Amino acid sequence: MEAIQQMTAVAVVLLLLGAALWVLRRRGFGGVTLGNKSAGRRIECLERLPLGPQHTLHLVRVGETELLLASSPSGCALVESFARRAAEAGR
Repeated sequence: MEAIQQMTAVAVVLLLLGAALWVLRRRGFGGVTLGNKSAGRRIECLERLPLGPQHTLHLVRVGETELLLASSPSGCALVESFARRAAEAGR
């Protein structure tokens, strides 16, 4: 009888944790956001392309400018910068 009570208590705690995570994700605080939450932000990450375990390309929009950044253990470097209109025409 005591084992059933303990298993029920553990199940209730896990259920509460799952519900809390679901609520946090819906509000944008759970790490992964649902929907487009970029309205009003000046900086937006458009894409990320991993090249290897420690090297990554990032496409970032800052206002009307898009930046292609290379990230490595030694730091970040600007690969190319272009206007948003030119970037949309090339797609």
